[in-house]
Amino acid sequence: MNARKRAVQPTHKSRVSEGQPFPLGATWDGLGVNFALFSAHATKVELCLFDSQGKQEIERIELPEYTNEIWHGYLPDAHPGMIYGYRVHGPYEPDAGHRFNPNKLLIDPYAKQLVGDLTWSDRLFGYTLGSPDADLSFDDRDSAAHIPKAKVIDQAFTWGRHTHRETPWDRTIIYEAHVRGISMTHPAVPEPVRGTFAGLMHPEVLKHIRSLGVTSVELLPVHAFVNDQHLLDKHLSNYWGYNSIAFFAPHPAYLATGNISEFKEMVAHLHDAGLELIMDVVYNHTAEGNELGPTLSMRGIDNATYYRLMADDKRYYVNDSGTGNTLDLSHPCVLQMVTDSLRYWADEMQVDGFRFDLATILARHAHGFDERHGFLVACRQDPVLSQSKLIAEPWDCGPGGYQVGGFPPGWVEWNDRFRDTVRAFWMGEEGQIAGLASRLTASGDHFNQRGRRPYASVNFVTAHDGFTLRDVVSYDHKHNEANGEDNQDGSDHNLSWNHGCEGPTDDPEINSLRMRQMRNLLSTLLLSQGTPMLLAGDEFSRTQHGNNNIYCQDNELGWIDWNLDDDGRELLDFTRHLISLRHAYPILRRGRFLVGEYNEELGVNDVTWLSPSGDPMTDEQWDDPNARCLGMLLDGRAQPTGIRRSGDDTTLLLLMNAHHDVVSFCLPHVAQGSHWLCQLDTNRTQLRDGEVHEFDSEFLMTGRSLLLLRLEREKP
Repeated sequence: MNARKRAVQPTHKSRVSEGQPFPLGATWDGLGVNFALFSAHATKVELCLFDSQGKQEIERIELPEYTNEIWHGYLPDAHPGMIYGYRVHGPYEPDAGHRFNPNKLLIDPYAKQLVGDLTWSDRLFGYTLGSPDADLSFDDRDSAAHIPKAKVIDQAFTWGRHTHRETPWDRTIIYEAHVRGISMTHPAVPEPVRGTFAGLMHPEVLKHIRSLGVTSVELLPVHAFVNDQHLLDKHLSNYWGYNSIAFFAPHPAYLATGNISEFKEMVAHLHDAGLELIMDVVYNHTAEGNELGPTLSMRGIDNATYYRLMADDKRYYVNDSGTGNTLDLSHPCVLQMVTDSLRYWADEMQVDGFRFDLATILARHAHGFDERHGFLVACRQDPVLSQSKLIAEPWDCGPGGYQVGGFPPGWVEWNDRFRDTVRAFWMGEEGQIAGLASRLTASGDHFNQRGRRPYASVNFVTAHDGFTLRDVVSYDHKHNEANGEDNQDGSDHNLSWNHGCEGPTDDPEINSLRMRQMRNLLSTLLLSQGTPMLLAGDEFSRTQHGNNNIYCQDNELGWIDWNLDDDGRELLDFTRHLISLRHAYPILRRGRFLVGEYNEELGVNDVTWLSPSGDPMTDEQWDDPNARCLGMLLDGRAQPTGIRRSGDDTTLLLLMNAHHDVVSFCLPHVAQGSHWLCQLDTNRTQLRDGEVHEFDSEFLMTGRSLLLLRLEREKP
């Protein structure tokens, strides 16, 4: 008899023993399964066992012991494959923050795998919908038929020679992708595995990603999440997945095989292809929403502990996430759950790093963001997490929530100031030169402190949230009508420009300019100091047809279209060339901030800012709101580290002209060089590099174009 068949047989209550309070969750030891659940305010916890399909409850067992706020019990002869959930007893006193209701089956917060789908029903709510002061009422109907159940797993997996990739931060280039969207239309991926982890690890998908030269794949959330009822009612879904309900379980729909080993196989294939895996994780809130939300897990286990409640009225939730609730990581057991989850993915699943959604929330106390918050301290001192890549989205919806540059050493941060400044510059907005100089040098005005490195700034011009690269240059306004919210959702601050026509056009001049602007934006991203992040599909001009908020579009609008036209193939070649330049020239990814100071001992500036005359910028030129042309000279002789000696990197000259017309730029004379060689010109559709340009010659820069030149050194 196999393990699955054994697991559905009832386990007699008389055989239950005390078990252990650690580890939390359901743990198979080869002889049986230990169950442990935290709840500080419960009065009783019942373990509910189901048949192999999760349809019928076959036994209900009271956990016999309670140790240090952990309810626990051990079932001998239980095996992997057992399907279970919890019913938790305690006071139903919403005004005091307690919302226990044993009629509602609850998902184990430590569940490693979920089976079944959430089907919306009034029975999922702990109160009676439609009654006066609804959430103060009590609903006694059973919810088990409508909620996913947890599954006991065997974590065994042979990794063989597998190891973490451990790509140094200064060499890291991030590729942000959606596990479903990247393979749903790929012609080489078999239909049964499209949109799954198996689809992502298909050789042709990995071949494309690897060919770009990126080092790290950052996946949008893959923790198990739920689809909101209001989206399903509109025949939409929670495509992005920022609605987690189980922090240890992969989303069931992403498992083509139904086995979590598929995720591990995907990681092994990514690593074998030389790619890191970074997970976008959502620990700031859960899918249970506010006081009117469903009771799915933590609300029914210990609402007053897991969630931040209003100090003066615990019936209501603090909503710094903008989604209805906020997890309270200031409580040690909630903090433990999050760090246990991170260690599980880092250790057991071999994930290389994490991008934390609305990360400011994770370091909030009642008085606000605190860099000494237990979560940040725990990550920094933990021997596993401190060696993982930790990326913060440094803002939330609460007071003082914008914290770009405010995270402590050991963290890197999404830098939306890079996106906004670079877009504004190439749109031709006034007064962008000074800000652009800072963004090109890793935003030292925010990150050059406490020994942080330039890679602490994660630079991007596009991300999953907002326009794609093609749409940035094709639309003045968002077009989110398909979302069913009367185009009211999504940001109105897009810093985009349609260049004369809203959306697609047959005008060759507009299309030519749009292509050049995409090359300008990509070049600025990949030639700047800091850590670049590329949105999947931007490398070949993917469009979302002006929708800047595709969170609910699990269809062709949200999926990557792999049918490339000539422009798409041309941009793909250009992107590969750009990334190869970044890898080839270490000076583009220096480990020290470029500050522009003259080093008398070495007789060199690490960076020199030039006006079109070829001379250093003056204060008057910096302050000129009409200035739209800037030169950046990176001298390879500047010291690359704190040791006082000259560097031997290649010297590069980056020229940017956001003016609509031609600008004559005098190419400067540099000591120990003989002339300049062209490496990149965004005015060209073909990649012709190596053209010679003499010192002090006038280069006529096309309007809205970028040029990269390499110094040819004098022959000895």
